[in-house]
Amino acid sequence: MAIERRKDNKNRVLKEGEYQRPNGTFEYKWRDRRGKRHSVYAKTLDELREKEIDVLRDVLDGIRADKNDLIINDLYHRWVQLKKGLKANTFQNYKYMYEQFVEPDFGEMHIVDLKRSDVRAFYNNLADEQHLKASTIDTIHTVLHQVLEIAVEDDYLRYNPSDNALRELKKAHNKDSEKKRALTISEQRLFEDFLSKQGQYHRWYPIFTVMLYTGMRVGEVTGLRWEDIDLDEGTISVNHTLVYFDKGGSEKCGFAINTPKTKAGERIIPMLPKVREAFIKEQEYQQELGLSCKAVVDGYTDFIFINRFGNTQHQGTLNKALRRIIRDCNYEVLNRNEKGDIILLPRFSNHSLRHTFTTRMCEAGVNVKAMQDILGHADAETTLQIYADATKEMKKAELINFEDYFNTLKKAQNGTN
Repeated sequence: MAIERRKDNKNRVLKEGEYQRPNGTFEYKWRDRRGKRHSVYAKTLDELREKEIDVLRDVLDGIRADKNDLIINDLYHRWVQLKKGLKANTFQNYKYMYEQFVEPDFGEMHIVDLKRSDVRAFYNNLADEQHLKASTIDTIHTVLHQVLEIAVEDDYLRYNPSDNALRELKKAHNKDSEKKRALTISEQRLFEDFLSKQGQYHRWYPIFTVMLYTGMRVGEVTGLRWEDIDLDEGTISVNHTLVYFDKGGSEKCGFAINTPKTKAGERIIPMLPKVREAFIKEQEYQQELGLSCKAVVDGYTDFIFINRFGNTQHQGTLNKALRRIIRDCNYEVLNRNEKGDIILLPRFSNHSLRHTFTTRMCEAGVNVKAMQDILGHADAETTLQIYADATKEMKKAELINFEDYFNTLKKAQNGTN
């Protein structure tokens, strides 16, 4: 005897798992590989069967059926619980970026609805509407990509919809991080001359000179202790870095000591005579004013560079000082009313001084391996990229000089004819 198949109100035969509900809409029921029952709904049978194809594809690919109620923020909270191996300040920064820019709106999206175009639109909004810098979006992407990767690993998604989204944003908006421009020799000389004069900015001469002639990162310089330098041997031991970050909880923001990110970051730097002189100037300045280090950070104390309260120097304070130095130095140059081309300081940051030192080493023909060791680059490719950029500028300058020489020679020849 033939089994009578279920039909809908239009007399269409319904497949196994298909049902028409009393209100005329349709439902498809199935069990996942764990035996749990699930349903999808649709207004029409055709629409339901399109959804069935997606269900079948998910089943074959092992995609979990309980993804429907899962939102991105659920994955984020799982990421917070699972993420290990990050330094405390890095982890807090990642959490801040996600909770500030992703969680309130985009984080509420159901992952079942998430597409590549949604991630692309989100990044476009960060760039165009919220005017975030490429480096900030880069950090947000780092967290979001890791969060969505959990969905892939746990069989909620087939692929990570944030794959390549940042690269596409940079190409579309031409937002590749601007390469830090080194100061030219003339700009560097102007900067040093301005700081060396007695006046309100002379106080900053020692720390910026150390940055300019060691290539050390700002956290490495501000974290230096007197025991880390040997004035007799002329060496600097880089074995930690000072960081400032949001610690979370009741502590809020504060300083901490981090070990270098890689083994290459731990190094001994030769002390140039100018650097040795800068350390001695700092020592004399503190003795003259009766200053001493009051700060203790994770058991570290006796820091070399301190403020008038005896606390460690802050990267933000140094960058603010640089902005004032640049402004007043340029006003001084302009007030001279010099004729012809004048040299002015461009806008630059602490990190630009590291890049300037690297460029000067390239111009001096320092061996790339030696440069890598001095700068503490774990990857030679980073050093080579800076080297390539610097030598490119050198070649351009050489060609300009050659053209000037050629034109001068040509004029001289024309004058003798």
